[in-house]
Amino acid sequence: MAFRDHLTHATRIDKEVSLIHGIWETSSQQSHPNLLFENIKEAQNQRISVNMLTRDRLCQAIGIRPEIYIDTLAWAMKNPSNPQIVSQADAPVFENMQSEVDLTSLAIPYHWPQDRGRYMSASVIIAEVNGRRNMSFHRQFLRDKSHLVVRLVPRHLRTMVDEARERGEEVNIAIVNAPDPVVLLAGAMSFDEPIDELTIAAALHEKLYSKPLQLVELPNGIQVPSDAEYAMWGRITLDDDDEGPYVDITGTVDDVRQQPVIEVDGVLHRDNPIFHALIPGESEHKTLMGLPRSPTIKEAVSKVVDCIDVHMTEGGCGWLAAVVKIRKTSEDDGLKAIEAALAGHRSMKMVTIVDEDVEITNPVRVEWAMVTRWQPDRDTHIFSNQKGSSLDPSRYADGLTSKVGFDATIHHSDNPEGYMSVQ
Repeated sequence: MAFRDHLTHATRIDKEVSLIHGIWETSSQQSHPNLLFENIKEAQNQRISVNMLTRDRLCQAIGIRPEIYIDTLAWAMKNPSNPQIVSQADAPVFENMQSEVDLTSLAIPYHWPQDRGRYMSASVIIAEVNGRRNMSFHRQFLRDKSHLVVRLVPRHLRTMVDEARERGEEVNIAIVNAPDPVVLLAGAMSFDEPIDELTIAAALHEKLYSKPLQLVELPNGIQVPSDAEYAMWGRITLDDDDEGPYVDITGTVDDVRQQPVIEVDGVLHRDNPIFHALIPGESEHKTLMGLPRSPTIKEAVSKVVDCIDVHMTEGGCGWLAAVVKIRKTSEDDGLKAIEAALAGHRSMKMVTIVDEDVEITNPVRVEWAMVTRWQPDRDTHIFSNQKGSSLDPSRYADGLTSKVGFDATIHHSDNPEGYMSVQ
């Protein structure tokens, strides 16, 4: 499946729209539906898609029910598969190659006025060093025609780059924009141990589409999804430059930092390509950040209690807060679920545990469970001096934070009949 195959329900925007704040402004005016911009002022014959990967739209796009989504992701993590390699002649992404690299000619938007400039926020970076491959999301500021500045947080790619720099070496990479959504989901996952995310994507692709995920090799040896809308190859160099400010997932403006410079050596794209533009801080950003964490939280909680479902909340920016639904069998199940959930996603700051009758994706019903089942002095659990998330602007200077868990389940010794809602 290709990215463009999932846009049948998108609303087409035919009027001319500018890359400079125009995508963000139009999307905001319409409350961020799935849009396909077909007339980009600065990028003729290119299109832009936004807001496709919210939870419900994503499940609809890949043909899966929301209630089994988490278990499907968890299955793929445990059953990686090898992608299929195809030739350049059979790869749609090779339909066009720039004769001279000019990133400024691509449909890369300038979203929020507070941002430094034009950013690729939905592109994944694929790197391979000494046979170890990594695919992950990292925002990239468009500096000039052939250079990007990439924000690398302390995860696997950052480690690979730091180790290479200690040897005085650059890191060969590919940048992929708008592959099939299962590739994006795999790229958004994070693991304690290095895992080839493309093998997770291949497992999802086979399970959902009954077809192998096809990759094609770029001139620098990096393999990418063959039907992606755009693919670029280049190097993470030994140079750094300013990156930021940037509106991050919390809706706050991230700092200016010195970050690695990418030099792009070649650009490929499909005919009439569709650039996937992710508006920072909006629902699509939160979905890609949060949904892949749900299965790891569920797996951690399931080791101590019967866990039914996990939802990363939008108010928690899809990253810092979750609601966990359990089937309670003993009085301390709520506390055990809180501790396991926070351990399963260490960036999380707040978790609420509810019973199996509560609709966890509905914040009104979650608040209802809080006010009818939670006692603040009995069911609130605070943990001090915890590892915090760099996305939390309130974290302490040493990077630590406090965390909280709310046990909004029925007290085990009480008769549950008096707690049941008729609404």
